[in-house]
Amino acid sequence: MYAKSFAPRFYEIDGQGVMFNMWYLAYVDEAVDGFFITRGLPYATWPELGMDVHVAHAEIDWKAPIRYADRPDVLISTARIGRKSFTLDFAFRRDGDITATGCVVYVAVASDGTGTTPLPQRLVDALGEVRTLRPERPKDRRP
Repeated sequence: MYAKSFAPRFYEIDGQGVMFNMWYLAYVDEAVDGFFITRGLPYATWPELGMDVHVAHAEIDWKAPIRYADRPDVLISTARIGRKSFTLDFAFRRDGDITATGCVVYVAVASDGTGTTPLPQRLVDALGEVRTLRPERPKDRRP
């Protein structure tokens, strides 16, 4: 698991006094970059692998707000490793309490534009151990 601390910026706080929803994924993206750097596979080296990734799915569940004076962490962990895609879980933690959880599904695509491609072994190795950060959820949450 990787953790990155941050301080919400003034312009990220909405009229309700909480961090506006779109900023969560921006902080996740920054934390994902740090996740791969600490695992020896910074994004700048990915062209050597002959691939890149596209976001196929992202979701967030909120439990509590993040406010301007808060100093939360974003936690990143590998939740699933497939043949051509992987899922990273994330959680926002403030003062030891989880305020939001979610995931991002990434699909590997060939750099030459030929479409999806199997995950290179260097990427699989960098993803490391699967450890989810989100609680089990029912398959259908419709009311």
